[in-house]
Order: sequence, then C-alpha cells, then structure tokens
Amino acid sequence: MANRPKGYGYSRELASKMDAKYSDDDEMEVVAWIQSITEDGPEGPGRENFHAWLKDGQILCKLMNVLEPGSCKPHLPFSGTIEAMRRNKEMENIGMFLKAASEYDLKAIDLFQTVDLYEATNLSQVQTTMFKLSSEAMKKGFDGPQIGVKIADKNIREYDELKTREGRNIIGLQMGTNQVASQQGMTPYGLGRQLTSNRK
Repeated sequence: MANRPKGYGYSRELASKMDAKYSDDDEMEVVAWIQSITEDGPEGPGRENFHAWLKDGQILCKLMNVLEPGSCKPHLPFSGTIEAMRRNKEMENIGMFLKAASEYDLKAIDLFQTVDLYEATNLSQVQTTMFKLSSEAMKKGFDGPQIGVKIADKNIREYDELKTREGRNIIGLQMGTNQVASQQGMTPYGLGRQLTSNRK
C-alpha cells in the first residue's frame, strides 16, 4: 500500500509538497531521541528506514509506555500469512499510540493520522508529533532525554474587583485621544473655500 501512486494533478502536487517538508535533520533528532529511550533503532538512516521502523506501531507504544507506564498495550507482532490481518494489527497499534498520546495531553492538531505513518503519506507530521510529545513530557517532568522546546506553564492572573474597576476608567490610545493634533480652527464642514485675491 505504501507504494501506490500518489495521484495526478493537484493530488500529486500536494503529495510533492508533503514530501518536500520531510527533514533529514529532524529525522536524525527524532531517531536519536526515541532510540535513547527505547534502546531500539532503525536499520539505517533515510526516509524508508524511518518509515519501516515505526510502521508497525511497536516502537511508538514502547516509547509511550516509558513516558506513561501502561498507557499503550500493542498487539504482539503478527506471525500469520494473511496480509490484511497483519496490516490491521499494525494500524491498531498506531491507533493505540495516538489515543495514549491524546490522553497524555497532546492536542488533536499536533497528532498525525494513522495513514500518515502507515502509508508514508505525511512523515513530516509524524516528526512534528514526536517533537510535541517530547515537549509535553518535559512539561510533565520527564527526566530522560528531550527534544523540542518546553511548553510554557499557564500564568493565570487574578485581580480583585477594585483593580478591575480602575482599569475600566482608563481610555486606551487605540480609542483615540484629544491630547495631540486635532482639527480645531479648520474650515467647518460644508463651508466653501474662501478665495481671496492677492492682487492690490
């Protein structure tokens, strides 16, 4: 399924843009991060190896279980001969990872879709999800290796009623001001121009 044609016309153009967003530098960073936590790595560098490494969902669930123990219970690697059954089990593993990541407080907009990884249609979004997952782990106090940036904590401010009322009496400059230039002394609206001759 991963080798199917990527469409024609506009579909092909979108697929090319998705491919162009894939970053080899991000791949190295993500692989190093996951490998340092799970002690398991791909066969080598490159997009195809990255895809093959994560495709069955086993590594993703292993990663999630280190960050949040017991949050992701993958199926055992499928040993049968029915291809459809194997695909189904692998996609379910990815789905379990995504569910666990969502419960770990990742936003829906930061998660990749199962097809993005399984069919390698948007591997750059997979990379983005890994960076967001690490950022969330940092926020929750995970003391292992990290990538990405730490998510800022909420800074909720509470003011008493008196302070709130004081703020209502201040007119912001975006509302306008009468303290600087004005139209005072200019010709009133509707009055014709007063033309005078300078000749004597």
